[in-house]
Amino acid sequence: MTQPYRIIVGLEVHAQLLTRTKLFCGCLTKFGAPPNTQVCPVCLGMPGVLPVMNRKAFELSLRAALALNCQIARFTKWDRKNYYYPDLPKNFQTSQYDMPFSHDGWLDIDVGQGPRKIGIIRAHLEEDAGKNMHDESGRGGDSKVDLNRTGTPLLEIVSHPDLRSADEAKAYLEEVRLLLREIGASDCEMQEGSLRCDANVNIHIDLPDGTTAATPLVEVKNLNSISSVGRAIEYEAARHWQEYQKDPENFLIGKKLKTTAGWNDLRGETVVQRHKESLADYRFFPEPDLVPAIVSEEQIEAARAAMGELPAHQRARLQTQYGLSPYDADVLMRQGRALVGYYERAVAACGDAKAACNWVTNEVMALLKKQYDTIDAFPISAENLGGFIREIASSGLNMQRAREVYAAMLEGGIDGPAAIAKLGFQAIADEGQLLEYVRRAMAANPKAVADFKKGKVKAADAIKGAVMRETKGMAKTETVQALLMAELEKAD
Repeated sequence: MTQPYRIIVGLEVHAQLLTRTKLFCGCLTKFGAPPNTQVCPVCLGMPGVLPVMNRKAFELSLRAALALNCQIARFTKWDRKNYYYPDLPKNFQTSQYDMPFSHDGWLDIDVGQGPRKIGIIRAHLEEDAGKNMHDESGRGGDSKVDLNRTGTPLLEIVSHPDLRSADEAKAYLEEVRLLLREIGASDCEMQEGSLRCDANVNIHIDLPDGTTAATPLVEVKNLNSISSVGRAIEYEAARHWQEYQKDPENFLIGKKLKTTAGWNDLRGETVVQRHKESLADYRFFPEPDLVPAIVSEEQIEAARAAMGELPAHQRARLQTQYGLSPYDADVLMRQGRALVGYYERAVAACGDAKAACNWVTNEVMALLKKQYDTIDAFPISAENLGGFIREIASSGLNMQRAREVYAAMLEGGIDGPAAIAKLGFQAIADEGQLLEYVRRAMAANPKAVADFKKGKVKAADAIKGAVMRETKGMAKTETVQALLMAELEKAD
């Protein structure tokens, strides 16, 4: 059944930049410090203090904006966004209003129906607020506030309402996270709060008279996992449809105000909290204590050079240069540049891009997740892995024996030939010798031969197994298979 409405979503992504200190003071940004130990008069908003912009934060944000295909403003200023929150002691946030440092960008996503360009309205710098901690036991305990996060540098990336499903929103957020990590702008650890997302959601309903009804926007705040973003969007869209059906004349933009909602992940539902402020409510005005930032062409070129190869370019290059499938290229690319570099060195050593991809994605990555923090700590070098893959092809080792060799390489930190010699493996590659093994196995398994001739193709596996047992697993499986099929076809 066709869904009776269209989901319209715009995302506001807040990424904490990878700086050692805060945006306007020298306090550390280290995660997990005891509450209220990384604060000073500047980030606490004490009278008479003066902020000073963190140059590194601006450079990282510039790099990120370029990676997001944004236009860079040569002149940008700071603004005060005024509102009262208990976790923002200054009672205003230093942000950017009418002159952000970047605007009009885009990012491609693909959810299996081809690439789609998602527009980005702006990416701008601002400072973070602190964190409120409430007693949710119902016993009436005190609320507490940790101001360590106050003043940490955030890059806010605001998309156009171009996303049309929860899957597209998740794909966009995954792509943003991957891009920011790869260019070194943010670690994007959502469980630590260094990547958060607000989702602006409503639905459009096509009416019989050819017009469109749009429900009022709801901003779901501070979603801290990609799965939560998807679930919140789906829940909110379904809720809008239910509310519209109850009151189709009044549950519409213009009849209802935009609202802000929280997301209860345990219950899987949103909780509408308040009406959303308008721009006038924030009473923006230029920040008098900070000088405007003027961006030179040299700064832009330096930021562009620091980006390195972007994920989308790398994904395409792996397909064209090495003939990988879109799936294989995506799996490699999502592990980061270090693993892609390891893969490319392994290919250079073995000359087989597909075989190297199989070993890296199936064997190497599995161990990385369990035992090793980084590919640099992996005990088999890319060159040794490539040499090992080349040795498999030349010696005729079957996959069972190859995995034993691989295990020996891991354990001893040795290369493929040394591991093969240590294990005493010598593959049987002579086809004449293997043919004799095949014929003996067929003679010893007449029922399997007869079953194969009756159309039971799986019966050949029993004969192949007999050959592998007799050769102690030292025959190349592909060669045995080919010889066996040829002999079976000739059998009476």
